[in-house]
Amino acid sequence: MASARPAVDSDARLEWSAPADGGRRAVRGGALGNYVDQFDIMLPVVTMTPVADQVFGAQHVVAATGWVFVATLLGRPLGAVVLGPLADRLGRTATTQVALAGIALTTALVAVVPDHRVLGAGTIALVVLLRFLGGVFVGGEYSAAIPLAMEWSAPRRRGALSGLVMAMSPWANATISAVVLLLTSVLPHGAYAAWGWRVPFVVGAVLAGALCLYYRSLVPESDSWRAAAPRTRPLREVLVGSHRRALWQVFVLMSGLWLLTQMAVPTLTAQLRAGGHLDARQLSFTLLVATAGSAVAMHLAGDASTRLGRRRFFLGFAAVVVVAAPLTWAGVLAARGLVAVAVLGLVLQVVTVTGYAPVGAYLAERFPAGVRASGYGVGYSLSLVVPALYPLWLPVLQRTVGGAAVPAVLVLGGLLLGAAAWWGPEPDVDAPLA
Repeated sequence: MASARPAVDSDARLEWSAPADGGRRAVRGGALGNYVDQFDIMLPVVTMTPVADQVFGAQHVVAATGWVFVATLLGRPLGAVVLGPLADRLGRTATTQVALAGIALTTALVAVVPDHRVLGAGTIALVVLLRFLGGVFVGGEYSAAIPLAMEWSAPRRRGALSGLVMAMSPWANATISAVVLLLTSVLPHGAYAAWGWRVPFVVGAVLAGALCLYYRSLVPESDSWRAAAPRTRPLREVLVGSHRRALWQVFVLMSGLWLLTQMAVPTLTAQLRAGGHLDARQLSFTLLVATAGSAVAMHLAGDASTRLGRRRFFLGFAAVVVVAAPLTWAGVLAARGLVAVAVLGLVLQVVTVTGYAPVGAYLAERFPAGVRASGYGVGYSLSLVVPALYPLWLPVLQRTVGGAAVPAVLVLGGLLLGAAAWWGPEPDVDAPLA
């Protein structure tokens, strides 16, 4: 599995040259990989929420809508911890292939899980288990594939390509919403609940399997990974070694972004559905508009982070979040009419999840090649644990402060993002990754 590489000083700076076809394929694979990851992550939120009572049983709806999604998120840190160091030691492409094969298998298995009429509460348990295992593989995939894509990118193009890679997340959400909107519109009454919700899971499994073959056949390792001194314990280096400060600074930054995501995507989705604001088709349309618009904004923001500087971008975006996100949340819930809800949902996503745009480049710039996958994966995923457990702590907060709970979490997310940006350095966007 490993590729031969010379043992040279890990701090040696590499002269960057324009990527050959293999390098372009690696960049393309990073974008497609993030699309597949997010497609898999958001499948249960968008496809199962409208029919959760039919699939899991009315008595299990509350547990299902929260924990099926959270299971995937909680698996991701474990995948980063296990597969990230393997990507540093054995290679990015081999690790990506293993992760994509795992995503394909677990997603396909969800598509054939019997509903509650056959298994009762066992349906929820089985889906949660499969989603957790899928999350493990997702955590490993982006720990390997995105650092590889950034290592192949030209220095002044890293920000724009990071924006492109990260924009695949809302594009994937938009795709799922479009598929669900189509299925619920054309299938006979009851067919979507009976079997239609399974179709997107089949699509997700096929996408992951095809991308696995793509990496196996076409994507090479990067020169910077080959040139890095081999590490025997890359995870130890980022947790308690010389790169621990970078890890914990990234941890705080990503914690803020994850809090924003949990409020602006799954929490808003559940709120609009449970509050009777929208039916299943209207909800799919709203998510389609919001995620497609935020994808465009994210792509543009990645390039802006190169022009402004990563640190300055995050500081400015944090200020926008603190002011605009709570107001927009209140506006969405107060809006009447599908168009108003969709437009305000779009604004909410733009002023929250657009902050991810430079993350692919910024996290890769914070760690050298020998520990980059470990640092990227753990920093990106470990910070997800507390935000992912929002079904436990958000209801408690809502009982305490009522309707101010979600706006308060949005403000906290912006403050954490700003504090981490202030704490961290300004990366050299003109330097090749070494």
